[in-house]
Amino acid sequence: MTRMPESHSYCLPRVSRLPLLGAVALLALGTLSAPAQASGGPSATRAAPAPAGNLPVVTPTPQRMERAGRDVRVPDRVRLLLGDDVDASAIDVIRNALASAGARHIDTTPAGDAAPASRAHGRTLTVVAGSVKDRAVADALRTAGGTVPGTPVAEGYSLASRGDTVVLAGNDGDGTYYAAQTLRQLVTGKRTLAAVSITDHPAMPLRGSIEGFYGAPWSHTDRLDQLAFYGDIKANTYIYTPKDDAYLREEWREPYPAGRLARLRELIEQAAAHHVDFTYALSPGLSVCYSDPDDVKALKDKLGTLYDQGARNFYVALDDISYTEWNCEADRQEYGAPGRGSAGQAQADLLNAVQHGFIDTHPDAGPLQFVPTEYSDTADSAYKSVLREQLDPKVIVQWTGTDVVPPSISTADAEAASAVWGRKVFLWDNYPVNDYGQTAGRLLMAPYDKREAGLHEALSGIVLNPMNQAAPSKVALFGGAAFAWNDEDYDPGRTWRAAAGYLAGGDPATTRALLAFFDTQHLAPTFGDTNWQPQAPGLAARLAEFTEAWGSGSRARRQAALRELDAYADVLAGAPERIREGVRDPAFLAQTKPWLDALDLWGGSLKATLDGLRAEAHAGSGHADFAAAAGLAEQAAAVTTIPGTTRPQGPVKVADGVLDTFIERAPAM
Repeated sequence: MTRMPESHSYCLPRVSRLPLLGAVALLALGTLSAPAQASGGPSATRAAPAPAGNLPVVTPTPQRMERAGRDVRVPDRVRLLLGDDVDASAIDVIRNALASAGARHIDTTPAGDAAPASRAHGRTLTVVAGSVKDRAVADALRTAGGTVPGTPVAEGYSLASRGDTVVLAGNDGDGTYYAAQTLRQLVTGKRTLAAVSITDHPAMPLRGSIEGFYGAPWSHTDRLDQLAFYGDIKANTYIYTPKDDAYLREEWREPYPAGRLARLRELIEQAAAHHVDFTYALSPGLSVCYSDPDDVKALKDKLGTLYDQGARNFYVALDDISYTEWNCEADRQEYGAPGRGSAGQAQADLLNAVQHGFIDTHPDAGPLQFVPTEYSDTADSAYKSVLREQLDPKVIVQWTGTDVVPPSISTADAEAASAVWGRKVFLWDNYPVNDYGQTAGRLLMAPYDKREAGLHEALSGIVLNPMNQAAPSKVALFGGAAFAWNDEDYDPGRTWRAAAGYLAGGDPATTRALLAFFDTQHLAPTFGDTNWQPQAPGLAARLAEFTEAWGSGSRARRQAALRELDAYADVLAGAPERIREGVRDPAFLAQTKPWLDALDLWGGSLKATLDGLRAEAHAGSGHADFAAAAGLAEQAAAVTTIPGTTRPQGPVKVADGVLDTFIERAPAM
């Protein structure tokens, strides 16, 4: 989307999934602060049945979740009874979850045809999945202690697991799929599932991402993987608008070549398989003649081409264009001199023509979505006034907050935006996008934060604009989807740890290493000099504590501080190797490689620095160690981004202003 000072920005079928994330690891992680977790935490061994009071960590956090007794035992053989509204994707998630809990044989039967369970071969677990409108499913839910909703909310579900029964009752097909995604997070160990009663639904109807950045686009494989990931985190929206696709922007009137169209169809099918709406966004603003019937027809024809491939959600992007000049003389004659009011009128006419002449004629199409030319404030204007008054109320309007990259978003901000646009706005959140000057050399991997609880009252949804690096963007996207699902009970730290656990496949050591790595990539800038998230807060706190203890002059305090910081230096120095061994997402490893390489060197430099301080304290001679630390720091500072993979290019940043400053100042301490 955005017109930026130094650049622009903004707005797989998977052969095998990441290992299912056991709740046992997350229960341990959930009790630790990010710094404490990074420095060490409990290792997961064979899980004992959880006591009745403990709740598993489920992300997104359900609207209501209660314990229902001791863990459910999972035997070798499980009966899976299927009612209405259970598709192949939901069945796949359920079967994988049961297998990860130890089931070796899963017998599938229609719910209405099921005979009583036989006890001839020992204890049996029955899992029922389907629509809550299916009588057999609803009856099973009540029997298991669950609640049948009085007024089912779209995409919602109820889940009950108790004794020898687990019931997943969706309010619709999406809800059944999301119940399955919750089930996989209830695996507490080999042979156990958490016993819970859950009633859940999303707070916002639109949740996901918009591929709207400038610079290196995602690959086709990246996009396929992202769409599968969105299903895992209960995100339902992907807006396709990569700036490199000339057929969206410069050549928007031209038909796609057959090969490109086939790849788009594959994305649409992948999205549908994971309950994600593929939204096709066209950007005609650089050349459109608003008053030309042929251009209006060309726009509708282009959308029709994607409709024929299976797309049902459409979007017109009019960001990053000027309203100080027209693209054709006919628009001057129709709308008068270029300006805010006349641009608003021209755009209202175009968008209404698409809504009435295309969307309304395709009953299964979703409402038209639109990002305006004025997208980043709440001030009224002639442009907004015309659109507010004349744009069809069904059209969804996007907004980026109080700035292009806002440091925070409050409910008051969103209410003001909704008032000025005359409808609930749809947030295009420019985080963790890294295509502008202040993000040079950075991955943005702080938790999704500084968005106020209660935003669902004023927003129709949230999509995040991610980084050029698709796989590392999962950290922020994990949080964005969780917030949009349940903003009232969103915990940034808890969700951040859950994202690390997801990427680590539930392995505690890899999770710890990832959190230490994320901390070194915590800084989140704006367009100006203000950062809305600080760099390396966990590491900075440790270094500050160490510096204070060292300055006390107490031998005992110095020795204790050295031991403590040395232990964390081991975590930092060992994080790259642990991540490379424990993360099974090859794209994550490939796309973070320069930062992991640099962290390897910076970790070694910190270790050498502490050796120097230790030598100075004992023998007064740490010069060799300090020299080694400086050499490693110099090598680390020379590591650059992979050419052609990000915008802007440059040396990678690792805990800059924190770790480098400490290493530089340590010899004089």
